[in-house]
Amino acid sequence: MAVALNQHNQLIVRQRRELAELFGFETRNKYEICDEKNNVLGFCAEQNKGLLGFLFRQFLGHWRSFELHFFDHNRNEFLKTYHPFRFIFQEFTVMDGQNNPLGRVHQRFGILTKKYDVQDINGQLMFTMRSGLLSFWTFPFKSVAGFERAVVQKKWSGFFKELFLDADNFLITYKDPTLTEKERQLILAASVFTDLQYFERKAK
Repeated sequence: MAVALNQHNQLIVRQRRELAELFGFETRNKYEICDEKNNVLGFCAEQNKGLLGFLFRQFLGHWRSFELHFFDHNRNEFLKTYHPFRFIFQEFTVMDGQNNPLGRVHQRFGILTKKYDVQDINGQLMFTMRSGLLSFWTFPFKSVAGFERAVVQKKWSGFFKELFLDADNFLITYKDPTLTEKERQLILAASVFTDLQYFERKAK
C-alpha cells in the first residue's frame, strides 16, 4: 500500500549518511521519509547505478540526468521522478507508481532568491516555490492567488554532518488541510529536488 500523505500534517525527509563523502566521493542519494514522530513511512533512492552513474555523480553533480524512486515499507513504488541533463533551468518530472504523470517542478530565473514553479501535467501553474533573501533554507509553496499552502524547511543536521557529509534533513509542513494526495506528492518530490539542487555538493 502506498504511503498515504493526507494522513499527516508534517513529514521529515532525512538523507541517509554517506560516509564515502569523507573521502571526496559522491554516492547515490538515499532518503528516509518519516512522520512527525520519526516513524519511518517510506524511502527514496536514486536509481542511477553502475560505473556510468558513479562517474556522472562525480563530474556532473546536480546537472546530470537521474531518477529518484519512492517506496513504502513493503518496497512498493508509489512515486518516481526524472531529471534530464541540464546546465540551466533545471526540471523535475513527477509520476506515480504506474508511470502516470502528476506534474513537474521547473526552475525560474532568480539572482538573490531561489525560484521554482510547480505545474500540473498540462503545464498550468499549481504552486510557486520561492526562498527569501534572508531565509534561503525555507521554501513556501503558494497558490496562484498567493496563499501559503505548504512550506519546506531545511533543518540543521549537526556540525559533523554539515561539514563533511551530504546528509540533510527537511521538514515538510502541509498547512492547508484541503491539499489533495497528488498535491502532497508533488510537494514531497519538490523537497528532494530542492536538496539536490542547492545542498548537494556540486561537480568540481
